[in-house]
Amino acid sequence: MNRDAHRNELGEFLRARRAELSPRAVGLPDSGTPRRVPGLRREEVARLAAISTDFYTRLEQGRIQASSSALASLARVLRLNDDQRDYLFGLAGKDRNRPRRRTLQKVQPQLQRLLDDLTATPAIVMGRRMDVLAWNALAAALVTDFCRIPEKQRNYVRLVFTDPAMRTLYSDWETVARTCAAQLRMEAAKYPDDPRLTALVGELSVQDPRFRQWWAAHHVATLSVGTKRLHHPVAGDLTLDWDTLTASTDPDQQLVIWTAEPGTPSHDGLRILASWAADHPMPASDSP
Repeated sequence: MNRDAHRNELGEFLRARRAELSPRAVGLPDSGTPRRVPGLRREEVARLAAISTDFYTRLEQGRIQASSSALASLARVLRLNDDQRDYLFGLAGKDRNRPRRRTLQKVQPQLQRLLDDLTATPAIVMGRRMDVLAWNALAAALVTDFCRIPEKQRNYVRLVFTDPAMRTLYSDWETVARTCAAQLRMEAAKYPDDPRLTALVGELSVQDPRFRQWWAAHHVATLSVGTKRLHHPVAGDLTLDWDTLTASTDPDQQLVIWTAEPGTPSHDGLRILASWAADHPMPASDSP
């Protein structure tokens, strides 16, 4: 996403969000007459946000910048959740400035040692663009042998959409893939000048019509916590909670771990997988 596309994205995001709301949902009378476009009209959004229709129209067209107070009003009117609100403010340039040139991300030795010590817990480190920077042996056994993937293609979203094994591994692949697309769009707002991210979006848009559809929907999500259901060829059916921890040395690196509640079949399944991995070693990422 280049700089011009980044500016246009704000307008597209606002249009997508107002299209999802009915007049009744925001307390406006519904005449019942058919509308030319779904959702709220521009003038209705502007009136509810206490701004002029002209101002809002120019904002959607990318011809004007909005203040933080105007953005906050729009976030309230459009019923944005926390992720969507952060995304809106990021698109408008109301978050911290980031350097245009970024160094190649490397996992710190301390984080790598932590990965290696987590012998009973699958874990990976993801960086910008949701690139997979490092992993432990159990993560390789659970998800895939990351070493077989060329470093420049070692991206979690690409893996979910292009590796046929992922559609078998994730019991609800569509939900996982849709969430990945939303998380990648959040990354695109943070790094609008990243050519590798732009290339990734273009590649996936060409290869997968569902990615193209979900990307066009402008949904956003942060990489935080959740639950995934997997069907693993060795460990069987697993329900795993995943959580993320941000590295203090690099806020753009996040440790993602999968755990299961003790005493559950999924917990036993992880132990079985750990035992299997010990007998069929897969390489963890190399230490820096």
